[in-house]
Amino acid sequence: MAAAADDDELRRRAAALREVFGDSSDSEADDLPVGGAGREQWRWEAVEGVRGLWLCAAFLSADEQSRLLTAIRREGWFSDAHNQAMRFGDLPSWAVELSALIHEAICFGDVGVGCGLELKNEDEDACPLPSDLLWRKPLFDQMIANRYEPGEGICAHVDLMRFDDGIAIVSLESPCVMHFSRAEQEVPICETLESAHAEPTKIPVYLNPGSLVLMSGDARYLWKHEINRKPGAQQWGGRELEQQIRTSITLRKLLPSPN
Repeated sequence: MAAAADDDELRRRAAALREVFGDSSDSEADDLPVGGAGREQWRWEAVEGVRGLWLCAAFLSADEQSRLLTAIRREGWFSDAHNQAMRFGDLPSWAVELSALIHEAICFGDVGVGCGLELKNEDEDACPLPSDLLWRKPLFDQMIANRYEPGEGICAHVDLMRFDDGIAIVSLESPCVMHFSRAEQEVPICETLESAHAEPTKIPVYLNPGSLVLMSGDARYLWKHEINRKPGAQQWGGRELEQQIRTSITLRKLLPSPN
C-alpha cells in the first residue's frame, strides 16, 4: 500500500510538472520507479571544502530553462527600475512546481548513495539536503527572482537568519562563478566587493545555465557567497566568461514568527 501511494504521488507530481516544464519532463518523470534512479542528467556533486554545499549542474534541460524563463517574464516583474521580485507564502504555481522538481532531483538524482526515504542519520553528509529539511512541508515558501545586467553581481553575505536552513538557487541565462568564503564571527548583511581588507580564501563554484545549488548546515550559516561580475572578475578554466543577462531563482523557507 505504501509503495502504491508513493507511486501515485510521483505520477501526480509528474502531471503537475508537465504544466510548467512540458511533455519531456512528464515522459521522463512518469517513468520513475519508486525508489529508483532519476533522470540521467541529475548528477549531484558535493563541493570540496564547503560542507553542506551541493551542485547539480544539469538540473534543468535547455527546454525547461526556456519554459521557466517564459513563466517568469509573464509575471511582468522586471523593468528598467526593478530587477528583483520577492514572494512570501503563496508562491506562483511555476515556483511551487520548481520546488517539487528540486525535491525529485534530490530524491532520485545520482549522488553515489541513496538519499531518499531510507537515508540513515549517519549518511546525512551524503545527501544534498538532510532528511529533516527534505521532508518538511512546504519545502520552500519564500522566493526571490533576480535579473542581473552584465556587470551586476551579489555582494558577499550570509542569508538572513529569519530563513530556515536549506536554500536553493537556480541559475538561468548567463553563466557565472559564485565564490564562497568563511564568514566572520559576526556576519555583516552585505560587504562591498572592493573591501580594503585582505582577501579571504575563496572557493569558486561554476554556475552554468540550468544549474542548481543547495546550501545547508555549514554552507548556509558559516560561509558567505558572492558573485563579482565586474569586467575581468569572471574567470573559469583559464578564460574570462562572457557576461550577459543572468536570471536567478532563490527558494527558502521562513522560520515561524516568535511568540
